[in-house]
Amino acid sequence: MLFDITRTRLADVFGEERIATLPATAFPPSAAETAGARLLRTVGVPTGTLLLREPDEDTGRLPLAREVVDAPQDAGGWPVIGWLLNAHLALDPASGKVLALDPDEESVRELHTDVSSLVQVTSRFQRLLDEFGFSGDDGDEGAGFERLDREVERVRRETSRIDPLPFQDEETVWSVVGDEIAAGRRFTGDSPGARSLRR
Repeated sequence: MLFDITRTRLADVFGEERIATLPATAFPPSAAETAGARLLRTVGVPTGTLLLREPDEDTGRLPLAREVVDAPQDAGGWPVIGWLLNAHLALDPASGKVLALDPDEESVRELHTDVSSLVQVTSRFQRLLDEFGFSGDDGDEGAGFERLDREVERVRRETSRIDPLPFQDEETVWSVVGDEIAAGRRFTGDSPGARSLRR
């Protein structure tokens, strides 16, 4: 794993109730014991920006890529683990990579080298959305947005030093999410950022 991610660390920041996990039985046998599946089962990801996929009510399994998009043959058997913006996120059991499957463009792009990178970026952005606040002074709003832009850029830079995939260009879903956060468009109504923008 590229990043040292623990359940305790996530729970300290977000609380147990805001961490989503996937059961081992949700994965096909070829993926159930991979490092990525274990991380999603034991550590999980904070809810909000990224949504984990719910296993099917009847089978208890995650859908496979070929069941949700027109996936290439080699990607067809990968379990779809989540949803980010307009992309389904699939886990490649062989490489451990997380891929973004765009149903509109019918494209498959590598998004993370491993699941720890997915959890790292999700938690960094979610924490920023949960905790960032503007000063509330109209004259300082521009300075607040500059500070927010620097924080987003820090996530990009520090992630890219270890895993270049999430922000490899301006078209990745994480690059788009980062741009939306920097523009103040992803704060929820009860977050400090949203409250201070409404003043």
